Amino acid sequence: MAKIKAAVINKPGRIITIAVMTLVAVIQMFPLIWLLDFSLCNSNEMFTSGILVLPQKIQWNNYYLAFTNGNFLHYLRNSLLINTLAVIMVLIISIMAAFACGRMEWKLKKVASILMVMGMMIPIHATLLPNYVIYDRLRLTDTIWALLIPYVAFSLPQGFFLTSSFMSSIPKELEEAALIDGCGIYRIVAIIIFPLMKASIVTVSIMTYLNNWNEFMLATTYLSSKRWKTLPFCILEFTGQYSSNYAVQFAVMTLSAAPALIIYIILNKHITKGVAMGAVKG
Repeated sequence: MAKIKAAVINKPGRIITIAVMTLVAVIQMFPLIWLLDFSLCNSNEMFTSGILVLPQKIQWNNYYLAFTNGNFLHYLRNSLLINTLAVIMVLIISIMAAFACGRMEWKLKKVASILMVMGMMIPIHATLLPNYVIYDRLRLTDTIWALLIPYVAFSLPQGFFLTSSFMSSIPKELEEAALIDGCGIYRIVAIIIFPLMKASIVTVSIMTYLNNWNEFMLATTYLSSKRWKTLPFCILEFTGQYSSNYAVQFAVMTLSAAPALIIYIILNKHITKGVAMGAVKG
């Protein structure tokens, strides 16, 4: 009876909470709805009154132009390749660094851990000019390494923090038993540590991917030819080529945002779970 009364008392509060959260969700999703709506209409219809436009005829031709005239698939391939390589490198280095600083005994391991985590306080664009000078002297400008090196370097602190937090919860007895059986360090990491850290690996992969997906400032500074340019350049080219056709520009922006949005929607549960578990275990 007491539970029923409590449920009745809390019902207005739950309704208010749901209403407020629904309003916040609508506000957060409105830019995406607005982007999709304008990408399917005619450019002349965009200047009518009202926040959203109900197109008289859905203009699928906007997406056709985005695919054919903007090198969309080329830029998409570059973005997928560069971000996938960055994720793989961040995972390998993060796990190995976390194992070295958390499991192995050496004098400077605490200093190394602090320096790794301190990297989270340095903005990626603060190194724009000095990195350009270094890459220019090493002839790395306009190469894939001009993007991979900073993407990996600035994703490592966060990856190291999450993987070391998870690794601290793994019992050391498992590794000691493996050592007795004759396993080496690399085999222990590959066979024992890696499978037990699936949650943190998924979290680090997703966060690294999303953080680097829309990066534009480094790419436009270090790259000059189209060979390794990433997806944001597709938007830039359409802004100049279709300066008066705003609907096509909205279609390009929709296509550019779609991959990261789909990844986030599918794997959002793993991001939240992984960050929460890492915070508790850390």
